[in-house]
Amino acid sequence: MKGKFIKLIFIFLFINGKIFCQTPAQTIPDFTFYNLDKTPFTKKNINLTKKVFFMFFDATCDHCQRAMAYIGEHYSVFKKVTMYLVTLDDIGTMNSFMAKYGAKLKDKKNVTLLHDKQNMFITKFMPRKYPSMLLYSTQKKLLNYEDSDEGVINFFKFINTK
Repeated sequence: MKGKFIKLIFIFLFINGKIFCQTPAQTIPDFTFYNLDKTPFTKKNINLTKKVFFMFFDATCDHCQRAMAYIGEHYSVFKKVTMYLVTLDDIGTMNSFMAKYGAKLKDKKNVTLLHDKQNMFITKFMPRKYPSMLLYSTQKKLLNYEDSDEGVINFFKFINTK
């Protein structure tokens, strides 16, 4: 119930335009998300041997659905990064979403699905809307931010450059 309330607040702020004032986090912030086995996952757990890609999504968002499917279709590019897929949705909803839209990402070593049960992504990463996708360097600096399904293609040049 709390997660749905936070989603409604996020949507309300988005509709009213107030959230557009946010600047996405320029460096990877401290956070605590949870793995599907309910163990904590923090900034210390990030694999920094590759660039780091975060996608904040909502299972009911059609833009998120298209973005996830597009990433799966272009996994040959995204396999070059460490991917963290973060949502406020419950684990059952996450699994259904991934089965339908992220099936090509399932069981990939560089892909981790995370539950934001403490509602930290919005306050720490400062996304503007769903889907929010952020690419960070191995030095934890923001390289690119996109918040539309059409923007996924813009990551290709950042992923493919040293």
